[in-house]
Amino acid sequence: MNREKLALAAGCAAFVAAVATAQAPPAATPAPPPLKNLQVFPKDISRAELIGNMKFFAQSLGVRCVHCHVGTEGQPLSTFDFASDAKPEKLKARKMLLMVHRINEQDFGVTKFADVKVTCFTCHRGSTKPLTAPPPDVNLVPPPPAAAPAPKASERG
Repeated sequence: MNREKLALAAGCAAFVAAVATAQAPPAATPAPPPLKNLQVFPKDISRAELIGNMKFFAQSLGVRCVHCHVGTEGQPLSTFDFASDAKPEKLKARKMLLMVHRINEQDFGVTKFADVKVTCFTCHRGSTKPLTAPPPDVNLVPPPPAAAPAPKASERG
């Protein structure tokens, strides 16, 4: 009989422990490390905003993260050294970004990011080198107007 009570008590204790564990708040996930070496972007930019900008840069130039950042293609992004300035492409990107900001502010009076007129895509169009001339197979000159149709006999007076 004592064995039955002991088994019942142990079972109840296990049940209470399981319920308590299930109801406990999840362990806090550690905050991601602070963003480092921001020289053009605002220091208080959110991680999501920064990543969104980086994706836009990648699309505008047709590149991947390793174009500007130290890391190995195919490896987890957690292995990259995004703060490093070791790659000249990153330094050039900063200069280009400052140029784009200057053009938008000084030439177009843009004060809000949502109103920008010039972006990386404006010149790069998916290429690492800005396009300086139309592609040879594109005709940007409109064709001459079509010849006016000859007047009908009833319209000739």
